Amino acid sequence: MKVFISADIEGTTGIAHWNETEKNHPDWKYFSEQMTREVAAACQGAMDAGCQEIIVKDAHDSARNIDPRALPECVRLHRGWAVLPGSMMMGIDKTFSGCVFTGYHSGASWSTSPLSHTMNTGNNYVKINGERISEMTINALMAAYYGVPLLCVTGDQGICDAAKAANPNIETVAVNECCGNGVLSIHPDLAIRRIREAVARSLRKPDLSSMLYPMPKHFEVEICYKKHQSANSAAWYPGAYRVDDTTVGFASDDYMEVLRMFKFILSE
Repeated sequence: MKVFISADIEGTTGIAHWNETEKNHPDWKYFSEQMTREVAAACQGAMDAGCQEIIVKDAHDSARNIDPRALPECVRLHRGWAVLPGSMMMGIDKTFSGCVFTGYHSGASWSTSPLSHTMNTGNNYVKINGERISEMTINALMAAYYGVPLLCVTGDQGICDAAKAANPNIETVAVNECCGNGVLSIHPDLAIRRIREAVARSLRKPDLSSMLYPMPKHFEVEICYKKHQSANSAAWYPGAYRVDDTTVGFASDDYMEVLRMFKFILSE
């Protein structure tokens, strides 16, 4: 088996403030270490289930957060950004048995995380087919585009609930619960054990395809920016159109075209 792991930090156990996500802030060190531990636990769970090849994408900010020394030797780690539409899923393709998301977080404007956002903090929300989405949605659909199931999601309760709502067969590990501008979290060591167990459990299911994220046949996308100037600029992307002063729309039947659009008017 071959597994792809995409790792973020804003859904890491106990994280509650933007300072804890930023490489140049002293609070970051502890949470980068916990992020690394959670990724390593996901890798161990995959290995427990017989996985022989694991690719990890460090997918937060600089993409230089994970300590490679803490990962199993069979793991290959993708650090930095390729600056391509793959973004947080760079390297995924149809050869993978499944993918795992660690440290994931609620989408922009969701009330289930003090750090809720979608790709950046410059938008109020991103919608696909009328639903406010998260980075999990964007990346799970990219996996589904290649026929790769989403095995397990770890992070805040809101993102875990969203994964279950999309497909109840997806394993989840909720490590944080939002309390206004703070979080109520489980013990970091308990998170490690639960993540390892959940990933192993997912890979031992008789039909991995039962965990495929549902793929729409058509995509109606809306991005609502915080600044009207951003919407004005984004509307120049081919096929994009103004919905109102701060909102831009885009439509396609091809999800790769949606990802291409996100690359130019959402990710930057």
